Amino acid sequence: MSKKEIGLALLLIVIGGITAALNPLFLSGVNLLNMANLIGLFGIFAIGQGLIIITGGIDLSVGSIFALLGVVLVDLLVNFELAWPLAVLAVLGAGLVLGLLHGLLVTRLKLQPFVVTLCGLLIYRGIARYYTQDSTIGFGYAGAELDTLAWLASGRSLGIPNPFLILLLVAGVMAVVLHRTVFGRHLYAVGRNEEAARHSGINTDGVIMGAYLLGGGLAGLATVLLVFYTSSVSPSSFGSFYELYAIAAAVLGGCSLRGGEGSILGIVLGTVLLQILQNLVNILGIPSSLNFAVMGAVILMGVIADRQLGLRRQRIQMTRSQPAAAE
Repeated sequence: MSKKEIGLALLLIVIGGITAALNPLFLSGVNLLNMANLIGLFGIFAIGQGLIIITGGIDLSVGSIFALLGVVLVDLLVNFELAWPLAVLAVLGAGLVLGLLHGLLVTRLKLQPFVVTLCGLLIYRGIARYYTQDSTIGFGYAGAELDTLAWLASGRSLGIPNPFLILLLVAGVMAVVLHRTVFGRHLYAVGRNEEAARHSGINTDGVIMGAYLLGGGLAGLATVLLVFYTSSVSPSSFGSFYELYAIAAAVLGGCSLRGGEGSILGIVLGTVLLQILQNLVNILGIPSSLNFAVMGAVILMGVIADRQLGLRRQRIQMTRSQPAAAE
């Protein structure tokens, strides 16, 4: 574990202890299982967002992707009566396609990730609302045929919520990809200095497209889990502002918005911390209408902390280089 991850783990213990002291029900089995479920749901797409942020990009369209793919999933299962494995594969494939589209626009047309995904945020939700005539859709009486998928997406194994177990599996795979493969090293290199990475022979466009591809695929997986968590999809609000949760979790977990920094463990710890903070907000009686204000404050504090750490590292490097230059 890095110093950042150790510090984050200690912060988790401190805030968790404060929350438990304020309300002992925080440590109740029901609350812990509910938190584990939410950590699983949010952690999966937060990892996808983190991979993109490590390259120096960002994805603002995540919530709208959930709305679009969510209505497509329900439609395939209920109206087209498609077998659930095929419907799930279709949604995962659509997520990969959207991620690839973002990567192509960023690398081939040299558009800013902020602009590309902001447009995606508007386009995808608009299509979802038009597709359903702005009405909420659900599974209705089709639930009996979907028991297996419903259990996989929202059930429990050995008493542990399946979304949390899926998150552990995804985190393990992505940790190997990011920290034990050449592609992972290239992600960091591109995030730190894309031009230098290109001159060193790295296919920077391919690396960036790979990050957006993984982000889109994980968004597709999260869509399936979220649809069965809510049991219905309202295209005007489903997944709304979830990109903020993903960005906040990644930033809290040590991902620098400048790119080139971050870890899978840190992102997971950031997701856990975010859920504990949500519990603390509820315990303190802060109105739920202020949740977005809390998210904004969390992101701002993370960015400020990252900026201060960056300046401190620069000062240390300058101090070390001065004696060498004098010699």
